[in-house]
Amino acid sequence: MVTNWPILSNMKPFIQEAWAKAGFNEATLIQQKAVPYILEGQDVIAESPTGTGKTLAYLLPILDKIDPEKREIQAVILASSHELVMQLFQEFQKWSEGSEIYGASFIGGANVKRQLEKIKKKPQVVFGTPGRVLELIKQKKIKMHEVKTVVLDEGDQLLVPEHLQTMKDIIKSTLRDRQVILFSATLTEQAEEIVKGIVTENAKTIRIDRSEVTTGSQVDHIYFVADARDKIEVIAKLSRLESIRGLVFVRDIGSLNVLSEKLNFKGVHVEVLHGDVKKTDRQLALSNFRAGKSSLLLATDVAARGLDIQGITHVIHYDLPKDMTEYTHRSGRTGRLGSSSGTVISIISGREVKEFKQLTRKLNIDVEEKDFFKGKIVEKKEEVKRPVTNHKKPKVNSKNSRG
Repeated sequence: MVTNWPILSNMKPFIQEAWAKAGFNEATLIQQKAVPYILEGQDVIAESPTGTGKTLAYLLPILDKIDPEKREIQAVILASSHELVMQLFQEFQKWSEGSEIYGASFIGGANVKRQLEKIKKKPQVVFGTPGRVLELIKQKKIKMHEVKTVVLDEGDQLLVPEHLQTMKDIIKSTLRDRQVILFSATLTEQAEEIVKGIVTENAKTIRIDRSEVTTGSQVDHIYFVADARDKIEVIAKLSRLESIRGLVFVRDIGSLNVLSEKLNFKGVHVEVLHGDVKKTDRQLALSNFRAGKSSLLLATDVAARGLDIQGITHVIHYDLPKDMTEYTHRSGRTGRLGSSSGTVISIISGREVKEFKQLTRKLNIDVEEKDFFKGKIVEKKEEVKRPVTNHKKPKVNSKNSRG
């Protein structure tokens, strides 16, 4: 095994084999900083940009600490969306291969009977949405008395008012000396204050700034200026770009549905992802997009949070992000680890240009205005300023006038 990460050589053989199989050499910065603390059993609050390897930063040390001979739940990993739970569970399956560690996922809306069958198999690691996990705890189906670690993935989304009591109830049901780990791409002050009331006083806080991260990829930030009614034309043109796999962010479900209908009317087939889409339809949309059957996936911010979709070439802000955090979350979907490049496109109205420039200036991002020419993205040409000339009509001499 070739690696520049010494701590890996002390982990269990199946983890080392999975690392070698994945072709990794160096650990990412968040992995280097977080893994030692998690292995020591310390509480961790970690903030690191999207696409920097946060999942493995907690998953590998948790797998290393699981006792496969003890057929009790030892770790619970919580996430706010169905898609993120399933994505995390798939990562677990890949990295636990060759071990005797069993995991199970529990999400709202899924068949309860099937989920109870999973519990009978005695998983050591549980992945789930907070509501369903707490429901099963209250029914005494999920027993938490042996749980040593609780992970809050995209924790700022889990510590919002509507989830907060549920989260506290889940954590209280575990061992008193449990380990609490929170990971997020952006950690709000409010979420940080809440989590500090849950973790121990000596919890380790880790912050990785985007400027510290080298993904080996180049991400370009560009924008188009278009009136609100013309934004759809820009999306239609983008959909026809060669080999595009674009994730389009729309502010709310109503606007997303209208955009989808108008694009379909224009012959542009898109997939949609938002909170009101049924579980089976969400899975089909993601499957079609991943398989390249659709060039664009329209999504709301909440629905796309935490999703790791490989090969996204373009992130498109159909609606201007409301703040720096939202811009960072959305834009992090392209140019992720292992990707060579990506493009972030903002479609803004003339009235939004000033606000947009202020936003990107705060983020220290260089942006260029672009245009379309013959179906391709080109440099925006400066308007040619023509000299203003006054064409005065010659005075008519009344003496020479007819009549």
